[in-house]
Amino acid sequence: MNDTVVITFPYSRGEAERIAAFLGADVAEYTRDIFATVFPGRKRIVALMSMGIVVRKIAPLLEDKWTDPAVVVVSPDLRYAVPLLGGHHGANELAKELAGLGMQPVITTATESRGRDSVETLAERTGTEVLNRDSTRQVNAALLNADVPVHAVQGPAIVLAGPDVSILVKKGEYTVGIGCRKGVRSGDVVDAVRVALAENGIPETDVLVYATTTKKLGETGLVEAVGVLSGNLIFLDDKTINAQTGLSPSRASRIGLLGVAEPCALATAKRKELVMGKKVYGSVTVAIAH
Repeated sequence: MNDTVVITFPYSRGEAERIAAFLGADVAEYTRDIFATVFPGRKRIVALMSMGIVVRKIAPLLEDKWTDPAVVVVSPDLRYAVPLLGGHHGANELAKELAGLGMQPVITTATESRGRDSVETLAERTGTEVLNRDSTRQVNAALLNADVPVHAVQGPAIVLAGPDVSILVKKGEYTVGIGCRKGVRSGDVVDAVRVALAENGIPETDVLVYATTTKKLGETGLVEAVGVLSGNLIFLDDKTINAQTGLSPSRASRIGLLGVAEPCALATAKRKELVMGKKVYGSVTVAIAH
């Protein structure tokens, strides 16, 4: 199935097929349930019809701007391409792509309409993802008024960042929470993580970040292990960890935490769903989320 679909009425199928051929997309004819059908599996939707129809049909389907597909409405006369949903998440670029067919992209997101890149656009251009997604509101707002510095940090390194700092890391679908005993050896951590990933059929290259508690800042074996795994290690504060829900009972309560592996995996995950609950491998505990 193609990532992009063009939805239209039977009378404008010819125009829709022209758009689809240009984009390398599929064509789907409009039905009452067509948007509900394509929403879960498509990344980009072009709707060749009135914007009012699209608004009414997609409104009940919206969940989160980070997971909803990009939706662009094309006027029936093929003059305008209007990003309706997910401007920072592919819709603006899709509308600009349609300019190749002579359409006028109508960009309404504040940053791009003023000729500035958003955090999300920068992430897409650099092949990275925004780890702390809530930060984009403050950073994008700041970008409207001034240039925001971009700092590239090569590891091994530790970065302490506030809530108004967007952190971009290599792309990945899964997060790995790690707990360990004091003085853990790097080889034990590497072995535990690799076994856990293999048991769940997850390649190391699909890991977005590894996460643990700030109480493990002094564990050099853990830091070295994530370096061997070519990953990014995030240290989470107690408040962030204890804000997570749906956790297994944990002995970490002795150090004031609801847990380590599971909440750290969940706190940094995109969908906030556990793929593997905490599992102990010798001196290392691992949990995986996505």
